Amino acid sequence: MAEAAKSLFLFFTALFPIIDPLGGSPVFMAMTREHTPSARRELSWRIARNSFFLLVGSYFIGTDILAFFGISLPVVQVGGGLVVIATGWTLLTQGNVNQPTEAKENIQPDDPFRHAFYPLTLPLTVGPGAISVAITLGANVPRHHWPNLLVILVAIVGSALLALSIFLCYGFADRLGRMLGATVMTVILQLTSFLVVCIGVQILWNGVRALLEQVHFHLF
Repeated sequence: MAEAAKSLFLFFTALFPIIDPLGGSPVFMAMTREHTPSARRELSWRIARNSFFLLVGSYFIGTDILAFFGISLPVVQVGGGLVVIATGWTLLTQGNVNQPTEAKENIQPDDPFRHAFYPLTLPLTVGPGAISVAITLGANVPRHHWPNLLVILVAIVGSALLALSIFLCYGFADRLGRMLGATVMTVILQLTSFLVVCIGVQILWNGVRALLEQVHFHLF
């Protein structure tokens, strides 16, 4: 029991700061301001559900998928970092959250769930950083222990807790917005968007550094 609790704590604490549903809620609110509260709640549920399956899939079969396509984890970090940088830059330059912008118009009110997976789940919620961490955690599990009930339970419960936190933060982002006001939400959005850009740069650099280390190893 103690081992299960320790593994679950490691899984949750490793992924929660990267997913950061609290920090992502202003971004979610800005991109879904045209929706009704009920549609936003349903969209939050779909994002949480997508995030759950994405995390579980990355944990269990992420390394196998990468190996099948011959893709290394540093390459995933480089590509994912570029996507996160582009997304953060778009949000950073869109201005006030009350202004109708192209980013918000990408999600039409008459079809609020069209972008539930991309870009709201991937990469805005579960981005390449979270995926790479989930893959790394799964890769560190000894393969001769599979299938292991403890491993399966930790991944499922941990992913479910993360999905629940996403649903709560996104589903009630409108209440947070009313409580803080438009000006404060705009400031939070700008700061969060800048942090998204910085996170993307860090993910990109982690991948580039790993690739450079591989080149240095093969040359010397």
